[in-house]
Amino acid sequence: MKQKRKKDLSVAREEELKSQLARTLADYDNLRKRVEREKEEVIKLANVGFFLRIAPVIDDLKKAQLHLKDEGLDNIIKKIDVIISEEGIENVEVWEGLPFDENLHEAVEIENVREKSKQGLISKVLLEGWRIKDGPVIRPAKVIVYKTEEKVK
Repeated sequence: MKQKRKKDLSVAREEELKSQLARTLADYDNLRKRVEREKEEVIKLANVGFFLRIAPVIDDLKKAQLHLKDEGLDNIIKKIDVIISEEGIENVEVWEGLPFDENLHEAVEIENVREKSKQGLISKVLLEGWRIKDGPVIRPAKVIVYKTEEKVK
C-alpha cells in the first residue's frame, strides 16, 4: 500500500514539475519576444535621432535639385530616399490644395483669400515632413494655409 502511495506521489510530483517547466518555458519565450520588440524600438528611436540630424542636409539637396536639375544629384537623392525608407521612415503626404491636418502639418504662415472653398487648404509646401511608417510624425511638413478674409464692417 505504501509502495502505491509513493508511486502516486511521485507521479503527481512529476506532473507538477512538468507543469512548472511548461510555464517557465512559456515565460521565457514571452520574455525573449518582449526583449526583441524593445530592442527593435530602441534601434528605431536611434534611427530617428540620426535621421533628424541629417534631414536638413536632405532638404538642402532636394532644394538644390529643384534649381540644378542634375542627373547625378537626382540619383543621390533617390538612393537616400531608398535608405530612409528601408529604415522605416516615410514622407508625410502633403501637396498644394490638400486640407490642412494639424497632426501632419505645421502652418508657418497664413495666406488670405476671398474664396471660401479654399479655407483650410494648403497653399504652399515649404518643407516636407517625415513620419515613422505606420507611426508618429517625427517632423511635420511646414506649409502655408489659406484662410478666408473676414470682411470689416
